[in-house]
Amino acid sequence: MGSLDGRVALITGAGRGIGRQEALFFASEGAKVVVNDPGVTAEGASGDPGVAQAVADEIRAAGGEAVASTDDVTDWAGARRMVETAVEAFGDLDVVVNNAAIQRRRALVNMTEDEFDAVLAVHLKGTFAVTRWAARHWRDQGDSRDRAVINTVSASGLLLPGITQGNYAAAKAGVAALTVAHAVELARYGVRVNAVSPSMARTRLTEGVPGMSAPTEGAFDPLDPALTAHVAAYLATPGCPVNGQVLAVRGTSVTALNGWSVGESVTKDGAPWTVAELGKAMAALPWRDPLEEAVAMVGGSLGDGNRDKLLAMVDAMLADPG
Repeated sequence: MGSLDGRVALITGAGRGIGRQEALFFASEGAKVVVNDPGVTAEGASGDPGVAQAVADEIRAAGGEAVASTDDVTDWAGARRMVETAVEAFGDLDVVVNNAAIQRRRALVNMTEDEFDAVLAVHLKGTFAVTRWAARHWRDQGDSRDRAVINTVSASGLLLPGITQGNYAAAKAGVAALTVAHAVELARYGVRVNAVSPSMARTRLTEGVPGMSAPTEGAFDPLDPALTAHVAAYLATPGCPVNGQVLAVRGTSVTALNGWSVGESVTKDGAPWTVAELGKAMAALPWRDPLEEAVAMVGGSLGDGNRDKLLAMVDAMLADPG
């Protein structure tokens, strides 16, 4: 007996990386899987329909059930077709895993409109569009079956400032916001909505990131993208009590993230602040430095001279004439 026996799962971006591992693991736990992936590059260019089909074939060869989908998450009609594909192939839909991702890394002064729009379209609009059509299906079903949505976010935009990838950070922060909003909205239909935030997972999008070492043969690999799949599967299980949460996954550590929190404040009674008064009061507050926080987060992978190395990476991106 698997933890997902009989569940029907639609997984976007399932042709490679974390999405592929989620598709394979969900199937091994008994889920019937719609493997969605248009087969684009890490930057979102071109497309290879064979990528999704290869994963579906691998699942079936292992005795599981799967169909391939090559629809684009940014296409409104395509998002609807993904849901219809699940219902036509397997009779219903129980789980959506929004994992589709691309990356266009560029410093702000060089980033183009297309580079910004394309990343937000895949991550933010794609998550919205697929979830919307799934939610419409569940509402129309009118039953009380346990359903789940698992979104994919990142430390960029949540814990890190997203240096030289403001488009990606903004999109992922937006997906975290959608997660909480949709968790409240869809609870009335028996749908739980959570997010996973993979950290230091070895994928196409993290190639070249400091600390992404090659796995050691025969040893446990803490950077294996399959580790995220186990957490996503837990969130997809019937009766899982978690809703409206973002879980950071780093190796085998799973940490609940609390999002924006209230910090220190200043108050003046009886009259508005003057600019000078407010400046004096604000100067006494303990401000957070996003650069220092970024250094602290990735310091272990950068080694000694962390701050200088991170700044050098930023300077290299800024030096690109675009």
